[in-house]
Parts: sequence; structure tokens; C-alpha cells
Amino acid sequence: MQPRATLHFGPLASRRDFLRDTLRAAGALAVGAATAGLPESSGAGRRRGGTGGIRGARNYGPLQAPDANGIRLPAGFASRVVAVSGNAVPGTAHVWHAQPDGGASFAMPDGGWVYASNSEVGGTAGGVGALRFDAAANLTDAYSILTGTRRNCAGGPTPWGTWLSCEEVGGGVVYECDPGQPSQGTSRDALGWFTHEGAAVDPFNGHVYLTEDLPDGLLYRFTADAFPDLSSGFLEAAEAVGPDPFALRPLVWHPIDDPNPGGGATPTRQQAPAATAFDGGEGIFYQNGKVYFTTKGDGRVWSIETFGQSLRLLYDQATSSNPILTNVDNVFVTPVWDVFVAEDPGDLQIVAIASNGNAYPVLQVTGQQMTEITGPALDPSGTRLYFSSQRGGANATGITYEVTGPFLD
Repeated sequence: MQPRATLHFGPLASRRDFLRDTLRAAGALAVGAATAGLPESSGAGRRRGGTGGIRGARNYGPLQAPDANGIRLPAGFASRVVAVSGNAVPGTAHVWHAQPDGGASFAMPDGGWVYASNSEVGGTAGGVGALRFDAAANLTDAYSILTGTRRNCAGGPTPWGTWLSCEEVGGGVVYECDPGQPSQGTSRDALGWFTHEGAAVDPFNGHVYLTEDLPDGLLYRFTADAFPDLSSGFLEAAEAVGPDPFALRPLVWHPIDDPNPGGGATPTRQQAPAATAFDGGEGIFYQNGKVYFTTKGDGRVWSIETFGQSLRLLYDQATSSNPILTNVDNVFVTPVWDVFVAEDPGDLQIVAIASNGNAYPVLQVTGQQMTEITGPALDPSGTRLYFSSQRGGANATGITYEVTGPFLD
């Protein structure tokens, strides 16, 4: 791998500031840990009238007829196209990348935000593009924050305001990128060389969780030597104890002795024989003491309790009483714990999974073939959802959308 330039955080929070703020939150963390084991329907998670106290039990209502952009939305929601692959982003000279995939939004000091989006193009034509919005949601700029990489699929945001972009190739690397300005990411080799899919940062325990997109892929956990600096540390793989995937299972972590295996060396997924294979690990996201991830091979959504280190099955396509979610892929968790899962391709929907396993459609793309839904992420206000149709436009071009609506009401 070619070395990458050092990150310059610009207007974003520094790692030192992040660590200071995390330590200040230690008192609140103790309270959160004390309630972490309460039942899902307890008052500790109560929100929204009429939900019976179930966290994330929001049904946005039936999807309406397709709008002018071919998007079926609940009543009170609206969509617009913000970028099209192969075309200059409106008002800029930046050409939007092909095959947009995983994405995230980042608050900026002026009240605006950035939406960062991976490019899942092979060879060395991948990377990450960024869309800059002002406080009034006007699209003001677009630029690259990573170039020359391979099949940048999913990834994940860090709490200190950077984007982890993951290469979905054998020996793939995680790159840390600054979304706040045109830049070039830094390779984080300590997070392992394997077929990366997504990454999720647990800020209180100092861990990065990583998925591997292979039928016999593993779930990994990286512990930094000096968190939140990700340049060095150690990598482990999870064993879910017990044979029953429908049971609450404790997690045991096994060391990966060689996280950077070169040609002919033992792949990371074969270095921990006791680790549990997860069939096609896809998106992964941290929210409020839990890590959620998807496995496409068996159509499942999983939840990890990060304090108790246990695993439970949140949604299973084969046994769900309402299996509207199929072909699970990218995942995003809202501040009120709705788990948004994008389909690849399924019915080209984004579906919300409640913490009791109920599934509700959020939106559906119509009139497109041979594509997938990627990169769901809310803006900092929680009123705008960004996502892409990876190859759904004319001549299989990608389209990136913004949907406005009461996502958190």
C-alpha cells in the first residue's frame, strides 16, 4: 500500500477535544450502563405516544404513490436529487463519482453539514466524494476526500468527525478521511487487511467494530493503543457462545496475531478457529451503547450490547412475521434508535426495524433495475435523509437523493 498523507482536521473536532469530552461524559456513562440491561419495553427507553414504550417503534405510515423522482414516501415527506454520477454536482465543477455506496453526514461549525459518500469502483478508481451544505440546506460545494483506492464499499463515521472508508477487496484497507475539506485519507493498517465492509466506533470502551463481507467472514474488534488514535493497536475476532442464533449469547474475543497478512500468509478470518462465521457481514453502526450490523447471506440484523458484550438477533428474514426487509445491506441508526436498513436489491426500500423486531417501510425507489440502495444517513438536524441508488439512473449511473421529513417526531 502506498502511504497516505497525514490528516488535517481543519474545522472538525480534534482527537484531543474528543477524548476530553468523552472523559467528561464518564458520569453519564455510569448511568447509561446501569440501565443498559433493562427490558426493551421499560420506561428507560420510552418515547413517542402510543408505542407502548418500545424504543424505535415508529411507523411512518403507508408509502404513497411515486413522486416526480420515482420515490415512494410516507405522507409529509419529499425528495430531491442532489448528485448524479458522471455529472458535475450542481453549482460546482466536481464530477460525482460512480457507484455511490456507504455514507455519513457530519456537522460543520457554521451550522451546515457534509455528506460523505464512498465509490465502490474497482481497480484504483474508488474513493470518497463529499457534498457540502450550508445551514439553510443549500448545496454549496463538492470535492474528493479520498482517491486511488479500491471498491470503497461501506465504512463508518467516528465521534471525532472523520470518515472510515473500507475497501471491499481481499487485503482491503480502512482509510480515515477528513470530510471537512478536500483532502486525502490516511491508511489505518492496524485495523487489518481483509475484505472490509463496515466500521463502527464505540467511543466509551475505545473499540472499533468491523464487518467482513465473505460467507465465512468474521466480526472483528480493534482496540487502539492510545484511543482515539487508530494508528496502532490490536485486532480480535468474535465468538458467539452457544449454537442457538435466537438466544442471547455472550461474546468471547480471540486475538488475530497477523492483522496484515501478505501474499500467501494466513488470512485474518482463518487465524481464529474458534471465532463465529457471519455470512456476508454488511453495514454496521454504533448508537447509545449498542452496535447493530447486518449479514446478507442469511438476511439478519444483529445487536451487540457493548457493555455486557452479548449478541442478540434483532431481525431474521426467514422467521419474521412481516418479512418486508430482504437482502439487507447498509445500516444507519437514528438518535431515537430506529434501525434503518437499506436493501440490495430486495424491493429497493429502506426499512426501519424497531427494537422489538417489527419492520416498517421508510421509502421505496421505483422504476429502476439492477441497482441497490446505499448510504442512508440523517443530517445533524434529523430532518433530511441522504441515500443513493447505486446504478439506477440512465446508463446505470448512480443517483444521490435527499429526503426531507419528520424522521424523529
